[in-house]
Amino acid sequence: MQRLAGQIALVTGATRGAGLGIARVLGEESATVYVTGRSVRGAPVVPEYPGSVEDAADEVTARGGHGIAAACSLAGALTC
Repeated sequence: MQRLAGQIALVTGATRGAGLGIARVLGEESATVYVTGRSVRGAPVVPEYPGSVEDAADEVTARGGHGIAAACSLAGALTC
């Protein structure tokens, strides 16, 4: 489906868990999704947990949306 075509979403914590699941579903609905998280390809914040903002953005795009990676820390002040 394309119920969210033309819509923009921001998903924080999108490198794994619930955030990644939400980003995937938004992609399936054709949304443009800014996926944020602290882990980037080749430099995970927690080495035991794979996944990066680039991987999440690629998944969104592969599911029909437009994924845009934004490495950010939302702890305290917003830093992107």
